[in-house]
Amino acid sequence: MTVRGLLLDLEGVLYQEGEVIPGALEAIGAMAESGLTLRFLTNTTVRPRSGIVDRMRAMGFDAEPAQIFTPALAAGHLLSQAGIHRLHLAAPLALAEDFAGFELVGENADAVVIGDLHTDFTWERLDGLFRMVLGGAQLVALHRNRFCRRGGRLSLDLGPFVAALEYATGIDAVVAGKPSQRFFSSAVENMALEPGEVVMVGDDIEADIGGALAAGLRAVQVKTGKYSPRDDRHPRVRPSARLPSIADLPRWLDETG
Repeated sequence: MTVRGLLLDLEGVLYQEGEVIPGALEAIGAMAESGLTLRFLTNTTVRPRSGIVDRMRAMGFDAEPAQIFTPALAAGHLLSQAGIHRLHLAAPLALAEDFAGFELVGENADAVVIGDLHTDFTWERLDGLFRMVLGGAQLVALHRNRFCRRGGRLSLDLGPFVAALEYATGIDAVVAGKPSQRFFSSAVENMALEPGEVVMVGDDIEADIGGALAAGLRAVQVKTGKYSPRDDRHPRVRPSARLPSIADLPRWLDETG
């Protein structure tokens, strides 16, 4: 089936720790000019959507808020559908902007929304979240990535802390972002395309590639960002293609048809 739309990860694919990956600006410009529908899917939980757009534009990317899909926005939609209004937001304060329609509370919450607290993941903070969930609050993880890049090296991400709370409480978290099939499907629906017409481009073998494949999309892994040679031997996930970087994507699309 002809490719008509692209879902693009940000960190590790278009830029890395504030630096644009060589050829990324040119590749995105060329694909936009070719008529492809573009959406940007990110698992970041440290910036609201407005902050992501500002950051992209400062780097030279032409991005609009409606093109950005984040776990915070997906979580807000899920919670609204469930009739939940009182949230404890265990995430950077800047993210409160994306939960403006909710009452954010310190206790007696109906749901705990957990994002990347980085060094604020102290024993005291985790123990408090544990007691809220054990007391009946729904546990919502903005994502569950195992690791990320910080300061040029791989570091723990949100996933291990989500797993700790799940193990301690015996309750499975609702995952709002990648690799949730619902997250990918909502982006494809927004594009008014069929899954077979959309390609996901990412660096994370499980969250980006595995999640997209499970949602019925094709998925291309770039060898930048979190990519590791061990991904080539992943026991379950096989990307549709692997490319050196986003700069090689226009050529691959031309060859793929």
